[in-house]
Amino acid sequence: MNSAAVNRRPGGVTLVAVLVWISGAFDVVGGVLLLFMQNDAGLQDSFSGKTGLVTTAVVDIVLGIIVVVVANGLLRGRNGARLIITVVEVFSITAGIFTSIAAPTLLSTELLGVLLSVVVLALLWSRSASAYFLP
Repeated sequence: MNSAAVNRRPGGVTLVAVLVWISGAFDVVGGVLLLFMQNDAGLQDSFSGKTGLVTTAVVDIVLGIIVVVVANGLLRGRNGARLIITVVEVFSITAGIFTSIAAPTLLSTELLGVLLSVVVLALLWSRSASAYFLP
């Protein structure tokens, strides 16, 4: 990326960075809530046991942390950050859908996270954002 592009960051990229932080925070919150509810027998059944529940919670938390950390690279126009965020957001969408089905009590939190992830991906790969992230 050239220095001129740094000075002309599209507003959509800034919005994406903010939404990525929010999306990552929802992933962390959803994972933490699952950990707090790990002794609920009905919830354990939804995840095929306590191990599945804890694994899902930890994956949610780790993905959320990665998203928050890498979001700073988006503001700097780092294409690697855009690719990492894309992969993590796809995983986040998948995990959010699975968690919403397996733990209906977390439906609103997880679906909000999924919605934010979809918006992030759409903005991250828009024409103006793609021009900003060119190598």
